[in-house]
Amino acid sequence: MDLHLIALLAIGFLAGLMDAAVGGGGLLQIPALFNALPNSVPVTSVMGINKFASFSGTFTASVQFVRKIRVPWNMLLPAAVLAFLASYGGARLVAYLPVHHIKPAMLVIMAAMFVYTFFKKDLGQVARTAQLSRKETAWGLFFGALIGFYDGLFGPGTGSLLAFVFVRFFAYDFLTATASAKVINFTTNLAALAFFIPNGHIVWAWALPLAAANLCGGLAGTHLAIRGGSRLLRYGFMVLLCVLIGKFGWDLLHTA
Repeated sequence: MDLHLIALLAIGFLAGLMDAAVGGGGLLQIPALFNALPNSVPVTSVMGINKFASFSGTFTASVQFVRKIRVPWNMLLPAAVLAFLASYGGARLVAYLPVHHIKPAMLVIMAAMFVYTFFKKDLGQVARTAQLSRKETAWGLFFGALIGFYDGLFGPGTGSLLAFVFVRFFAYDFLTATASAKVINFTTNLAALAFFIPNGHIVWAWALPLAAANLCGGLAGTHLAIRGGSRLLRYGFMVLLCVLIGKFGWDLLHTA
């Protein structure tokens, strides 16, 4: 078997595990794809392969989470619909918008999220029992659409953004927030595929084995998240933010 493919499958498993537990799997998977695939493969095809594999992992994680964790379906379902539409629109713009313009804004957002989470020790540690208000539901719809668009266009850090929104604005614990984020993340990946697959932006010889690796990683990551609980997810969330900040900062320094 091709050594590049073996290495990519290992990274796909780790990306699926990471994505299911705290998000950010694309941070590993997208650079690996750019390094493993021939230079002749278009950017849209690289993103299409990544989305197909990520869809497999997030679908698996979503099913596992909702079987064991109670999520706010009244808000999640309409938010997922809006996220689906916004993600499809973002995927259509991949070939036209240089995604490196997004990185400075994401760097600032991730840094602010880390500082807030670090200093607010009890953030996401208490399970919410109250129903969402109409205002909170409206905010959920807005953030679902906004982050869905980002996921279709670029992707890395989507799960972290969604989890932070559910914890900070809706006072959910990290476990419920992670489960809820996976439901929306699954629909945004599906929406992106609705563009990538019909337009021939999937190289199946790479996408199928990578999807299998993601699926296995998603199963392992979900088990780890549920077993570790909100305390483990809080630490994992902050570690992931540090990695994202470092990655975006490094990219900016080397493109300046």
